Amino acid sequence: MTGPTLILLAGMGLSGPGVAPGPPADSLTIARLRYDGGGDWYADPSSLPNLLAAIAERTGIPVSRREVVVSPLDPGLRDHPYLYMTGHGNVRFSLQERSALRGYLLDGGFLHADDNYGLDESFRREMQALFPDREMVELPPDHPVFHGLYDFPEGIPKVHEHDGAPPQAFGIFEDGRLMVFYSFETDLGDGWEDPDVHDDDPETREAALRMGVNLFLYVLSGGAGA
Repeated sequence: MTGPTLILLAGMGLSGPGVAPGPPADSLTIARLRYDGGGDWYADPSSLPNLLAAIAERTGIPVSRREVVVSPLDPGLRDHPYLYMTGHGNVRFSLQERSALRGYLLDGGFLHADDNYGLDESFRREMQALFPDREMVELPPDHPVFHGLYDFPEGIPKVHEHDGAPPQAFGIFEDGRLMVFYSFETDLGDGWEDPDVHDDDPETREAALRMGVNLFLYVLSGGAGA
């Protein structure tokens, strides 16, 4: 992973006019998206610190052990190549927020939306408003994001039952680059939480953490592939 890691630590993964250089390597982290609409954007508070710890321990990449919280209009949004959002309720972006998020994503940013049960309808509505010209498509099991440091031959792992439906991963692409990743009917963030929060078995938590590490490395590599 040396090559992709050095590329991202030098430029934080974002490209395009007007994109400022990123922060120092030791502040590389995952940014949690704060949004309006009533949904609990702050859900699963131990999830991202645990994922960041796994990334550091398993890859040697110098990431912070703490997440940061940003809003769509935050001046520091573009400092972060990996933007994460979750929650159980409604998501609503203003016109200005939609414009800022669209620009961030088209200029090289990455959004991982992790449905914590109840996010689906409003998230899909907002993505349609952001990208009316693009379809959210299901990712096949052979997509590169499932075959990074860890191999998932059947695609995204199942963490929580929710409706008992199979887990699915969806994406929105820009010129072959995956810029929005939507994990549905699985709830990876619950699997990243402290073991006593959801009483997930060790195998389930390990699968969730491995998928999270794959996602982070995929973003650092500037990953592409539909």
